[in-house]
Amino acid sequence: MTIVEDAKVAVQSAVQGVMSKLVPLAPDSWIPGGVPDPLIRQQHGLIGSEVSRLDGAFKVQGSARFAAEVALDDIVYAALVFATIPRGRIASITTASAEAATGVVLVMTHLNAPRMNKPAVFGSSPTAAGPSDLPILQDDRIHWNGQPIAVVLAETQEQADHAASLIETRYAPEPSTTTFEGAKAGGAQPGLFMGQPLLTEIGDAEATLAAATHRVDHVYRTPRHNHNAIEPHATTVAWVDGTLVIHDASQLVTAEAATIADVFDLTPEQVRVTSPYVGGGFGGKCLWDHQIIGAAAAKLAQRPVRIALSREGVYRIVGGRTLTEQRVALGANADGHLTALIHTGTVAMTPHNNMPEPFIAGTRGAYAADSFKLSVETVTMNMLANTFMRAPGEAVGTFALESAIDELAVELGIDPIDLRLRNEPEQDPTSGLPFSSRHIVEAWHAGAERFGWAKRNPVPRSHRDGEWLVGMGCATATYPYYRMPGGAARITLNRDGTALVEVAAHEMGMGTSTTTAMVAAERLGLPMDKVEVRYGDSIIPGAILAGGSQQTAAIGAAVIAAHNALVAELLKLAGNDSPLAGLSADQIGSEDGGLARLDDATKRESYVSILERAQRTSVTVMEQGSQPLELMHWSMHSHGAMFCEVRVNAVTGETRVSRFLGSFDTGRILNPKTARSQFRGGIIMGLGLALMEETQFDERNGRIMNPSLAEYHVPVHLDVPEIDVIWTDIADPHTPMGAHGIGEIGITGVGAAVANAIFNATGRRVRDLPITLDKLL
Repeated sequence: MTIVEDAKVAVQSAVQGVMSKLVPLAPDSWIPGGVPDPLIRQQHGLIGSEVSRLDGAFKVQGSARFAAEVALDDIVYAALVFATIPRGRIASITTASAEAATGVVLVMTHLNAPRMNKPAVFGSSPTAAGPSDLPILQDDRIHWNGQPIAVVLAETQEQADHAASLIETRYAPEPSTTTFEGAKAGGAQPGLFMGQPLLTEIGDAEATLAAATHRVDHVYRTPRHNHNAIEPHATTVAWVDGTLVIHDASQLVTAEAATIADVFDLTPEQVRVTSPYVGGGFGGKCLWDHQIIGAAAAKLAQRPVRIALSREGVYRIVGGRTLTEQRVALGANADGHLTALIHTGTVAMTPHNNMPEPFIAGTRGAYAADSFKLSVETVTMNMLANTFMRAPGEAVGTFALESAIDELAVELGIDPIDLRLRNEPEQDPTSGLPFSSRHIVEAWHAGAERFGWAKRNPVPRSHRDGEWLVGMGCATATYPYYRMPGGAARITLNRDGTALVEVAAHEMGMGTSTTTAMVAAERLGLPMDKVEVRYGDSIIPGAILAGGSQQTAAIGAAVIAAHNALVAELLKLAGNDSPLAGLSADQIGSEDGGLARLDDATKRESYVSILERAQRTSVTVMEQGSQPLELMHWSMHSHGAMFCEVRVNAVTGETRVSRFLGSFDTGRILNPKTARSQFRGGIIMGLGLALMEETQFDERNGRIMNPSLAEYHVPVHLDVPEIDVIWTDIADPHTPMGAHGIGEIGITGVGAAVANAIFNATGRRVRDLPITLDKLL
């Protein structure tokens, strides 16, 4: 970073430090969420009902238009060429054969690419979305094996792919670090995640561990993971009258538009990013090199460009989850009380971005203990930049922590659930903040009863069905509640009694547009079919990231603010002739297509009546959601209790998950139909993490060696049993709608639940994911 950027970060950190001390001291009523959301108290029937996804029919019928399906006249197709060394420079690149190939319109390399600024790396500012701080096609430098070094444009995709294969490159390699052991030998640095140190120390945990009457102390390892959305990344881009229009699959349209505007020295108004349908995202559908390369090539060719990554292309330039090496050491008394909780370790990063895997994040609020030592250190390798991947930190961190808890339960002879409940904290054990809502005990009891945990034999290898050893395991799931700043909503209320709600949000298949329509309809007191939701377009005000399981909260807070402004505006328009005359906005609620006094529903007037008398065809308001100060005032999390039954073949080592149950405590469930799907989807991804997912990284040259779904294995139908899902449905009084995020909680704890079940079945403890059959033979 530059000196100016360093100064900005220092100022932001100082301000955040002051706020983190002051906000917890403020009265609850001063904090967003201090007064419960009206949708917790007053409902019109939509919240909590099962509603099918509004976009579902369009996707089934094929009418949902994804980024690679936008039809533009005179379009050309792009193919990328990737570097094959981990570090060095391009000595020569020969493109003559490619340029002469049939249908080729342009070959662009660093030699003829337009001059562009480096993209601002994600986290360096509120609108930065770049994958790294590296320039793109601006020089001959190679920073990782797979870096794009050329793009070919042709009249068809086949012609572009063929021509790309004709480009010849010679490299001048330079020394590189492509082994984890070599990186560790070079020294580790303290980890930072989202500007905050990954370090928590309370008491002398090492000394307390040494003095503990019972202890476990082991190292757990997780491999690299790559993003594998069924819909690969694709972008259709065109320059139109000086404006750059990008049709993309993006989780952050507003930040992408702002970052790309800076790259090309444009104003934010000169870049428009649309993303009505993202496909699978999970943290991977953000800003990468291909969108910027496509825009630059379109500028040179003066024609629209479609750039769709192949499956291999996704592995080459889209980051994933980095590997981790974690030590978990637990000290306890004979009754199971934790005296020491140590969770430390090392992850690999790159020199050009800061995205460590924050595996201690879930540990900070999981269990009460007398002392803590939690830290993540980073080492540097020459490789593709890491990025967010579903439940970054918690997904792999809970594997280590919850496996260790199970090992301690065996050491103590205490039931694993009982041990967890004995160490249930009354307040956040590391921050000291009160929990906004925590009902994990209820989730454990309900899950244990439903799963039949009482039938489990704690003695390993005690249950056999022919060749199959059968075992049960459990683990705690946890993921924080987030609500990022910048969310805004625009509401237009029409005289015909319909409403348009616009949010710069994203639909990745989780039902965002459906839930937003439900919440807006409830707030406005309108039927759902009278509310239209627009989203996924950077010209809509606000910046809402589909990540961190926070989008619903960010949208909800923004719609709250806009609705309050709408009520105030309608009261002005109603005037003195209205039954509502003299009332203030906080005395009014929306009901049956109009406004009504909260304590006397006979004093009401319809939206249609108000607008007709004011001679208005519509009224529009736009407001930003409040700052998310609740995150500094309470400790806020989703929780779950995960139960797994496995069958392990005693002859072959083959593992089959035969039953799985997730029992969740995630506040109010807004739409049970889509929520159930989200929970199950997360659990399935967790089964992949536990049993098969692993990026094969060639440590000789830094190249990913299994860049396809033929070699990178993910769960298929035969790998997944019936998954049962239940929840507490207890509203959190301090969040919009009383809800917590649910997109990522489902993957957490799954790896440990599977590993613990395998131990119960076989007596073999596997601490190195994935748990493949060779580790069980």
